[in-house]
Amino acid sequence: MSSQNILDKESWKEAVKFHGHMCPGLSIGYRAAVAGLEQLQNCRSADEEIVTIVETNACGADAVQCLTGCTFGKGNLIFKDHGKQVFTFVSRDTGKGARVSLKPGIIELDERHLQLIELMRSEEATDQEIEEFWLIHHKKSVSILEKDIDELFDIREVNITLPPKAKIEPSVICDECGEPTMASKLTEIDSGRLCPECEAQINGCS
Repeated sequence: MSSQNILDKESWKEAVKFHGHMCPGLSIGYRAAVAGLEQLQNCRSADEEIVTIVETNACGADAVQCLTGCTFGKGNLIFKDHGKQVFTFVSRDTGKGARVSLKPGIIELDERHLQLIELMRSEEATDQEIEEFWLIHHKKSVSILEKDIDELFDIREVNITLPPKAKIEPSVICDECGEPTMASKLTEIDSGRLCPECEAQINGCS
């Protein structure tokens, strides 16, 4: 499939809209999500049919949420702060899982691209440099969309013990701040039931 085929897809357009812009990280997450769903032979998760584990909170995670339907709100998106472009997709129906990990060298940026990123971050980029940045960013994004899936990722089957489905439970008032808190998150101490934030403050952890 050519990059233009992907750029014309509604799923890609929705991912860009959700994330806010097109970028190399989004391209990686998009390709990973498509590959994962193909491995599971599943379509987008309407409820909790699929569980996804993302090991990065960078741009690719947004594409994964958008394509798979796995979200924090539904309890089927799990974040592990490993700093890796690794995405694991598991079907609750079949128990089948696929771990999709980015191969070395795919996301490496050239010196000029890195210079422009720093200028953008420091808000010191001129209009011309901003235009140059987005042009290079776009080209890098397209290059990722054009690569064969085997060039991008190592993909292997995995068996993972899945967490239980999202639990709905009543809220209980925290005796310190007075805010409703999920009952299982409260801690019983001598002064009453405390939410995690109040418990941390009392223990001097914040």
